[in-house]
Amino acid sequence: MRVGSDDIATRPGLFIVSGPSGAGKTSVSRPALEKLDGIELSVSTTTRKPRSGERDGVDYRFVDRARFEEMVVAGEFAEHANVHSNLYGTSKADIEEILERGSDVLLDIDVQGALQLKDSYPQAVSIFLLPPSGQALQARLTGRASDSHDTVEERLANARREIAQLSAYDYVIVNDDLEHAVEKFVSIIVSERSRTGRLGSEGAARIIKAFDGK
Repeated sequence: MRVGSDDIATRPGLFIVSGPSGAGKTSVSRPALEKLDGIELSVSTTTRKPRSGERDGVDYRFVDRARFEEMVVAGEFAEHANVHSNLYGTSKADIEEILERGSDVLLDIDVQGALQLKDSYPQAVSIFLLPPSGQALQARLTGRASDSHDTVEERLANARREIAQLSAYDYVIVNDDLEHAVEKFVSIIVSERSRTGRLGSEGAARIIKAFDGK
């Protein structure tokens, strides 16, 4: 019996990408998603106001603080956190719906949320995205016309605290060249999909049976 790709199909899993504001999480993860099949981005809920060009339900689900707090009380979030004076959360239902479709889930969330999510989904693979330097990070943040000086300073202070949690992650990518960062991101997901632990007992049994000589 020949072993085919269907025999080594692995169970869907979770991938987390985090990094300080300005590290380029969206710039890296969105092109990576276009290069990969079988993975979907979980859309976070936030109380932050939409930036120019952002679409509700696509980039984020935008809600007011009262609605967000109702969702917290109802236990709708797999993780939630206060980041840069705004609330962000990941829907449990969204994660489960994507997994049930047989797709991997990519979550673009902050460090607080990532640590919470790892408690609930310890098998999740975490990737930390770094800017090439503190100076580069400051330049990226100050280049955003939508952010005030105080907002930039708050984000820089938060960035230092987030980077201090680097060792809690499975992988780190330095975003000094966008194309190379995307390639590294894709390679991590492809490699993780080949882990034997994602086969499950039934998948492993199918492969073993193919080589039992019968």
